[in-house]
Amino acid sequence: MSYDDVEIEDMEWNEELQAYTYPCPCGDLFQITKDDLKLGEEIARCPSCSLYITVIYNIEDFSDHNRNNKPLHPSNPQSLTVA
Repeated sequence: MSYDDVEIEDMEWNEELQAYTYPCPCGDLFQITKDDLKLGEEIARCPSCSLYITVIYNIEDFSDHNRNNKPLHPSNPQSLTVA
């Protein structure tokens, strides 16, 4: 059974871990990556104990399929002159 249900908005993005985190009662952090979320995973685990939480989020917010398919480069590239 999940220790708690936590909304993704209540979690913090940890740049070092490249994961969303939430404090665990043991003193460590529950962790879940963006890749996990894209795959539909909803369980964030603590690496130091056996507890885990259920992350409540909208999978469409992490899906590559629902993002605008904008190119990474402008469609009309312009030259840049550096003096």
